[in-house]
Amino acid sequence: MAEAPVRHAASNTAGIAAVRRRRLLAAMAAEDLDAVVLYGNAWQNDYMRYAADFGILEGEAIAVVTRDGQVTLHLDDPGEGERASLECPDVAIVVAPDLVGTVGALLTRLGNRRTAAGPKRHLPHGLAKRRDEFRFEDATRLLDRLLMVKAEDELAAVRRASRLADEGYAVFRDAARAGRQDFELVAEIEAFFRGHGVDDNFMIIGVGGPEVRGMAPPTGRRLQPGDLVTTELTPCVDGYYVQICRTLVLGEPSAVQRRAFGVFHEALEAGIAAVRPGVTAADVARAENDVFRRYGLGDFVTSEYTRVRGHGLGLFPDTKPHILEDVETELVEGMSLIVHPNTYHPEAGYIVLGDSLIVGPDGAEVLTTTPRSLFAVGPG
Repeated sequence: MAEAPVRHAASNTAGIAAVRRRRLLAAMAAEDLDAVVLYGNAWQNDYMRYAADFGILEGEAIAVVTRDGQVTLHLDDPGEGERASLECPDVAIVVAPDLVGTVGALLTRLGNRRTAAGPKRHLPHGLAKRRDEFRFEDATRLLDRLLMVKAEDELAAVRRASRLADEGYAVFRDAARAGRQDFELVAEIEAFFRGHGVDDNFMIIGVGGPEVRGMAPPTGRRLQPGDLVTTELTPCVDGYYVQICRTLVLGEPSAVQRRAFGVFHEALEAGIAAVRPGVTAADVARAENDVFRRYGLGDFVTSEYTRVRGHGLGLFPDTKPHILEDVETELVEGMSLIVHPNTYHPEAGYIVLGDSLIVGPDGAEVLTTTPRSLFAVGPG
């Protein structure tokens, strides 16, 4: 008989949701808002989930939160409505094939009250075009602050997820060997995470040498001796994501691979050392990028080769603040994010290295503990 999966600390999803709800209502009261409208879909639902605590899988959803604490979640998929009724007992669930019309009718009934949308840019067109009628204010700043700066209960979930990220990468290393196809590695990770209470996992992978310019979903490529194998794992616990980025080599790393990896190691350490309250996301990105510039690799920290030098983590796997040199968002104690100088190296190929952390009072509390090594994995 197979052993039952070993789970980590008990879930506290309901307790964390209650904390978020109190924080949202307090922020609404401080802004003198009577209602907030929050949109979500299967790709990005962090704004909506902040209030309704529902991870939507199909269709679209709009949550309306009123100042008295009532949360009404509108879903256009009947199956999602049935699931939400079971998972969210303290939320009023409305299945609405005409999502925009149903929410519009509710807003009309609210009458002449101060209503905000968070974020306003996510509003469906059918509601946005009635802006003169509803007079939506923009709650993006309010919601972004709540999403970025987390309560201690939320940070506890982030820490739990980080332990599983490390364990998941150990599974990935064990699974990587020549002759296997990349999707076989992904399958082993998914089985491990699902067996250990992980709600979701965002994962991409890269296999090869200098011809590989990034990571993507698996394509069926077979691992070969000498390949760099890169991945980012992003497990979700109680709704909160943590990410780890690492690179391994099938066989003994070449001198070129070791030399290239040394630049990434130095850049990651520079970025993490820059993290503390009061600095900006731009300061952290600049600390990473300056390392590449010192080695004559400045072209490879541009948008042609890389997207971000890290990003926020929370109810979405890639949230604000984005770590870029033009993002002046100030880091605040209680933020959780990943620093990762992932980019293309012209001699070795695409290399990744990144650790998740919490912004503490004096600097970074680094969460992921997997060694920052270019791992050498036996080729067979």
